[in-house]
Amino acid sequence: MNITMIVDTLWVLLAAVLVFFMNLGFAAVESGFARSKNTVNILSKNFIVFAVSSLGFMLLGWGLMFGGDNPIVGTKNLFILGNANLDFYADTLTSNVPFWGKFFFQLVFCGTAATIVSGAVAERIKYISFIVFSFVLTIVIYPIIGHWIWGGGWLANLGFLDFAGDSVVHSVGGWAALAGALILGPRHGKYDKKGKPQAIPGHNMSLAVIGLFVLWLGWFGFNPGSTMSFQNPSDVVHILVTTNTAAIAAVLTATATSWIFIGKPDLGMTINGCLAGLVGITGSCAYVSVTSSIIIGAIAGVIVVFSVLFFDRVKVDDPVGATSVHLVCGVFGTLCVGLFAQEGVTSLSTVNGLFYGGGLSLLGVEIIGILAVGAFVFVSSALVWFLLKKTIGIRVSLKEEIAGLDIGEHGNSAYPDFAIVEPMISPENDNGESPEVSPAAKKKPETGAISPDVAIPVVNKARSGAKMTKITIITNQDKFTQLQSALDNIGITGLTVTNVLGYGMQKGHGEYYRGLPVKTRLLPKVQVDIVVCKIPTETVVETVKKALYTGNMGDGKIFIYDVENVIKIRTGEEGYDALQDEEDE
Repeated sequence: MNITMIVDTLWVLLAAVLVFFMNLGFAAVESGFARSKNTVNILSKNFIVFAVSSLGFMLLGWGLMFGGDNPIVGTKNLFILGNANLDFYADTLTSNVPFWGKFFFQLVFCGTAATIVSGAVAERIKYISFIVFSFVLTIVIYPIIGHWIWGGGWLANLGFLDFAGDSVVHSVGGWAALAGALILGPRHGKYDKKGKPQAIPGHNMSLAVIGLFVLWLGWFGFNPGSTMSFQNPSDVVHILVTTNTAAIAAVLTATATSWIFIGKPDLGMTINGCLAGLVGITGSCAYVSVTSSIIIGAIAGVIVVFSVLFFDRVKVDDPVGATSVHLVCGVFGTLCVGLFAQEGVTSLSTVNGLFYGGGLSLLGVEIIGILAVGAFVFVSSALVWFLLKKTIGIRVSLKEEIAGLDIGEHGNSAYPDFAIVEPMISPENDNGESPEVSPAAKKKPETGAISPDVAIPVVNKARSGAKMTKITIITNQDKFTQLQSALDNIGITGLTVTNVLGYGMQKGHGEYYRGLPVKTRLLPKVQVDIVVCKIPTETVVETVKKALYTGNMGDGKIFIYDVENVIKIRTGEEGYDALQDEEDE
């Protein structure tokens, strides 16, 4: 084995691992853009889709994609497991990387195409239906398109160029996603009675941003790794720079566009903008100059904002914007090859696009490819979705959708409110057996409890007829420290504090999510509950008013209630006694 093979193999494997890492990015972005009640389902889909796509691509997908020179589909050496002749693929893609290295690199690309679909059908698709569709997509649909373009098929023979997968990966995933979203229909509550789109905000934008950065990092394997060689480092670094430059340009233009047309720099649009720039440059990253990559990214950032708004208005419910990012910008990126390709920018770029004197020939081929890929993938995907709908069904029940797919499809929650199961401790003796429990021991209190005779003694401070009052204070969160200090000064240390949302005279503040107004206009508040007996209610009220008063709207409110009784669980004390500390006289 020579040094060239070693270097190329290491480079391809590194790039493949970066692309694999993108699965985490897709999972984080999708779950962040979705509601918390569907988090387990979304994470599960992103796990299962890579496993399913890997199996499908290994069983048959690779063979259909690279198995011979038939213009439509691979027909030779279809099955690579068992006693297959892997030497048949020695010169496929590159001769410098061993077969399984080439296979794994193409495998992670296949998995990416399937993952794209997950976001567009999120929050209402049956888990089993998504699994079946993903398997069909990766075992048949994706490999056929891959064969046309990368496997020596008819589009490759026409001169169609798609360096890293604008058509093969992103458009395939996007067309399949669009078909699924159309047949599934929108989520419950996405449109009002008049058909106007309603905002359904994601539950965790922090997670979405983390996912974006993971995807951004992974793209440095996705595009530069498609060289399948490190023998010309200048090509690799050129691709890396065009990829990054398109992304940063798209971030800026998407932010500016949402700022101008929505009124605020919408974070969701900025995230989609960055992804749009990365997708937009994927097909042409090796064929265009750095200057052109700025233009491509800038246009992609604008396109994706209007695309998201457009799909919302035509009732294509896509919770994460997958159709806008991957389909629309994938098509745009393919067109950019025919427009911006420039001979000689890398050793891989040998033709000029329209803007560099190449005329319409390359652009015409790119358009033919766009139409062919779109027609085949959309029709075949729609057929699969339709068959699934008529057999096992593709959508969960309305009850399950409202409750959340985490419970309905998986029986658990990503964010459980309470731990309802007490830890079980089963100590073992020296023989590894659980010790026998004596009858006397069986009568002991439950785990964690102690007998009353060794408990902290109860000091009886009975004061019959003492009036108890509950005081609830709701105010701005930034006033809590000041309020707590004032209550401490008058001897009140027992507080129950809750973060709440309030809607009063302030009317909250208007919020937007991906260009749509969020109906709930709630402001964050803090609720402090105290029960007093010894300290006069009037004293507490005056103290609170003095601590919180500014004279402005939002100072808060005080609610006063009579309390019938209070019981301290540990001691059994009631009323006034239950409210006192042990050291009180």
